[in-house]
Amino acid sequence: MSFESEKPFNDFQHFARGIRRSGEFSIRESNLLEQCGTAMMELHKGIRKPKDETEEVFLKQLNSAEVITDPYAKVFKKYLQVIQPRHLHRLCSVGSDDDIGDFNSSSSSEVSNID
Repeated sequence: MSFESEKPFNDFQHFARGIRRSGEFSIRESNLLEQCGTAMMELHKGIRKPKDETEEVFLKQLNSAEVITDPYAKVFKKYLQVIQPRHLHRLCSVGSDDDIGDFNSSSSSEVSNID
């Protein structure tokens, strides 16, 4: 049987309350990850070799840029996207105090020219 593993998959580092309660995955997806996630992770990291054609298709689709049709690869690819670090976008720029001083001195000289 494909994706056999002795222990259920848990990732408490990224999902403190568990994958099922994270809100990122549907019930079907979370069940599939909990049952087969350990084997999928081992295949992805290269710790384990594919045992059958289903696992080979999983690896092939996971590593290609084509459209994923395999349900195992689709769920695991979603998992990998969810655990990626998120980028923060700030509305202000961070500069040094010298930049602020230059801004204040230029604005005060324009005010004195108006008088």
